Amino acid sequence: MEYKDYYKTLGVEKTATTEQIKKAYRKLARQYHPDVNPNDAGAEQKFKEANEANEVLSDAEKRQKYDQLGADWQRYEQQGAGRGAAGGRGGFGGAAGAGGGFDWSQYAQGGGGGSPFGNEGGDFSDFFGSIFGNTGGGAGRGTRPGAGQDYQAELELSLEDAYAGGPRTITVNGKNLRLTVKPGVADGQTIRLRGQGGPGRNGGPDGALLLTFRLAPDPRYARTGNDLTQDVPVDLYTALLGGEQTVATLGSPVKIKIKPETQTGTRLRLRGKGFPVYDQPGQFGDLYLRLTVALPQHLTDEEKGLIQQLAALRAPQA
Repeated sequence: MEYKDYYKTLGVEKTATTEQIKKAYRKLARQYHPDVNPNDAGAEQKFKEANEANEVLSDAEKRQKYDQLGADWQRYEQQGAGRGAAGGRGGFGGAAGAGGGFDWSQYAQGGGGGSPFGNEGGDFSDFFGSIFGNTGGGAGRGTRPGAGQDYQAELELSLEDAYAGGPRTITVNGKNLRLTVKPGVADGQTIRLRGQGGPGRNGGPDGALLLTFRLAPDPRYARTGNDLTQDVPVDLYTALLGGEQTVATLGSPVKIKIKPETQTGTRLRLRGKGFPVYDQPGQFGDLYLRLTVALPQHLTDEEKGLIQQLAALRAPQA
């Protein structure tokens, strides 16, 4: 039976604190969770391995027993060659086992006379079951606390809703859930709401709700990170002579100055008038205004005459 290095599985040192172990486990659980990796057998296996390692290393009593076994494992492996001659699975039943001197009984907790081969069809490995009990027995996983299932949901927002944030109510599995959306959320961003998933097993914690935001396109703005770009039409006369113009934004209206002889495509940058920076109150991106000169339509004969005079004045002299 293969020895499992739970510290290596979680990527921590043997001297890791309980908090470091929890942090490493949470990172792996998020990375390899079946909901995040559907139909990925490799990710599912890594998720199970991380669960098993956390089950042992986050429990002081189990961890002490596992660390003690680690020191004796080499002796167990060296003496394993005598297992067949000692009568198969019962050969390691006590201190006088086949290897002569290795006392497996101080570690084994499962069925089969203290055999290191067990864990009949459980969620954890045979290695785990041989030390801490088979999942099919009274000490198995069926009686241990377990976290509830994580749920997934989506919440659609307009760009204005994402800009302002605020309270929202969503329905998940028939349950109404009220939450506050922080300003500045991005399309596709997922947040984790603890305790809003499925109920825990045997007193374990409830699962989480993984909520993904979907932002509807807005024809007025293009968003790049926390910056916004907006097309602003400027009438011909203001573009030629200059002036002021009020521009509607997602926040409050802004008055801008148009320089004389402004060309189509001119860009203005308004600092701090863009999108809110998520989870950083009071910080905003920039708003870029792309000016487009709007030509007048439905000209009168008098207007046409004036424009013809202007054209004549601007014509190159022979």
